[in-house]
Amino acid sequence: MTSIDSPSPPRSSSPLAATARRHLIGTDELAALLADADRAPGTGGVLVVDATVLQVAGFDGHPAYVTGHEQYLVNGHVPGAVFADLLEEFSDAASPFPFTRPTAEQFALAAATLGVDAQTSVVIYDDAVGQWASRLWWLFRSFGHDDVAVLDGGLRKWAAEKRPLEIGHVAPSASQGFEASTRHGFWADKDRVDRALAGHEPATLLCGLPPREFTGETGHRPRLGHIPGSLSAPASRLVDRQTNAFLDDDALRALLSDAVTSPAPVVTYCAGGVAAAADALALALLGRDDVALYDGSLNEWAADETRPLVVIATNAD
Repeated sequence: MTSIDSPSPPRSSSPLAATARRHLIGTDELAALLADADRAPGTGGVLVVDATVLQVAGFDGHPAYVTGHEQYLVNGHVPGAVFADLLEEFSDAASPFPFTRPTAEQFALAAATLGVDAQTSVVIYDDAVGQWASRLWWLFRSFGHDDVAVLDGGLRKWAAEKRPLEIGHVAPSASQGFEASTRHGFWADKDRVDRALAGHEPATLLCGLPPREFTGETGHRPRLGHIPGSLSAPASRLVDRQTNAFLDDDALRALLSDAVTSPAPVVTYCAGGVAAAADALALALLGRDDVALYDGSLNEWAADETRPLVVIATNAD
């Protein structure tokens, strides 16, 4: 994000301003904030948001996605957390591709419905490895709201630490209204990737797909593989397997060394722009502020037979 409308840090009065790692908030830090009875959403306090999406097997054997709302209601959530529907409210349902970013007007309505306004500090989590929370974190920042962080380790870490869970629905607080402003530099499109492949505009392509999807060994798209010249950074490898929290900066820097040290801006992608958001968050933790997310990702790219894909041959017997 190199334009004049680049994101700025959260306001100094924000309860998120003092977190140990910008863009992330630890479970201890969130628990301390929730214990502060003087803070309430909309008055400089914290609004916690569950952004879980569940992957299930579709009728055709291909993966499908369902909202995590039922799990949120029945299995429990961080106390006071409201639920965000990334499948519909925070995506453009009119798009042919799932999880396409909404318009500014759609996002503003969805954010206000959650109870978010300009003074709200937003903490987002999911019950996976952070990719869904990262997607919503990226959306908030791309539409002008910087006072947002991802709960490090998400619900899995929170629950593993025997922290309290609340069952049932939490009604959002009234919002004073949310004004979304589209910021330049957060998103890439197919033409941007074309220019990178042609050498007309520099870019380092970083793919968040699982390793076997990156190579083209597995997958459910009609055309498999990755965009030529891409680096691989699976979202699942960004977190510690034991704690589910993001790796420390040194470990992330080693994992993403080629992208971190590249002189070219970075474009992240995956299948539908979700795992790519986790890669973007990891790069932000390491100080890269010139990252754009290819929103259509391979759902769009692979659907166009004129666009090249690379399949890596394996030594299968």
